[in-house]
Amino acid sequence: RSTDFEVHRNWLAITHSLPISQWYYEDQSEWTLDYPPLFAWLEYTLSQVAKLFDPNMLVVSNLKYASEATVIFQRLSVIITDFVFIYAERVIESAVWFSLLLNFKHIYLYVAPAYFVYMLRCYCFQSCPNGRLLWRSFSTTRLIMLGVAVVSVFCFSFGPFICMNQLHQVISRLFPFKRGLCHAYWAPNFWALYNIADKGAAVMTGGLVQEFNHVILPTVTPLVTLVTTAVSIIPSMLHLWLSPKGPQSFVRGLVLCAFGSFILLVLDRKKDAQLFLVLSTVGHYSLFPLLFTQAETVSKICLVFLFTLYAFTSLGKIYRFPWQPFSFPLLSVSESLYLVGIIPLEIYNSIIHQHILGFSEKLPFLPLMLTSVYCAIGVTYCWIKFYYLTLTEKPIKHEKSH
Repeated sequence: RSTDFEVHRNWLAITHSLPISQWYYEDQSEWTLDYPPLFAWLEYTLSQVAKLFDPNMLVVSNLKYASEATVIFQRLSVIITDFVFIYAERVIESAVWFSLLLNFKHIYLYVAPAYFVYMLRCYCFQSCPNGRLLWRSFSTTRLIMLGVAVVSVFCFSFGPFICMNQLHQVISRLFPFKRGLCHAYWAPNFWALYNIADKGAAVMTGGLVQEFNHVILPTVTPLVTLVTTAVSIIPSMLHLWLSPKGPQSFVRGLVLCAFGSFILLVLDRKKDAQLFLVLSTVGHYSLFPLLFTQAETVSKICLVFLFTLYAFTSLGKIYRFPWQPFSFPLLSVSESLYLVGIIPLEIYNSIIHQHILGFSEKLPFLPLMLTSVYCAIGVTYCWIKFYYLTLTEKPIKHEKSH
């Protein structure tokens, strides 16, 4: 099991044993409560069942407690909650469900702009037959209905903490900027490239959860990350506002806001399928540093290999692209060579770095840095290319049928 086991055991204990006023202040464990209030209420609800399995897991001071009954409960609770599926047909229902989702896990804040723009544009306004916006068609009633639906959920979630004057404390836990720009794990994104451009394998490869100052490039503050994120999605949101073409445009907007939900598009456009193959392969490999024990090496390699093989084979058949020498189905030679480069990188990380060069103590975080930077190049490439495809998109002709 991962560190999430102790994270959720601790959150069960906090919400069960402490008054609400202390939920977002308790810090005996390093795994403090840092999810939105609705998730805290979910933990509280689960704790009422957890006490029937083993009350000791609900003692805040019992750090890293893992009795057999605790393990069974944790696994059962995950299985049950994962089988809760939500489907909403109408806009108001969709707004409510997304607000609930956002209040359970605030990582979905990244796709909120796409929801806001699409609902405002396609629900509160009407369009001419040629697609142009009718400004006079704006419905104040519909806007109020949307606002009430969303605000009601947030009031239910945050209301108790607002009444206790703890909103600032909750927000500080939800957005822990003091953990640093890249946290302990370098995600394969723009900031990994920014860090390596600044000073390579220097201090920042120490894996510490902290803030730091850059040496050459400007130091990145929380405000800068907010502004750069906002700027990066403005073109896609303007495109969604000016040229809403139904669910496809909405999903493309979601992809560009969070670069997720990608598999929804791969069956309609060959170029989307090409990027999916690169992004999924690189994305899965970028998670390897999180599975770092020797016992997990064979499993993670086999799982990623089988998924990648299935993805390439299936999409290759759909678009009638057979395997060719020196390239994968659907991909260019340069894209194929980039993916093949993962093999020597993994050989270095798993064998050469530790067993041949003996760098495991001198440079323990070098494999993590190499993996993150290499994968960041692929992710950034896919983001830029997908942005271009979205802004220049034409009506879909369902290439797979030709």
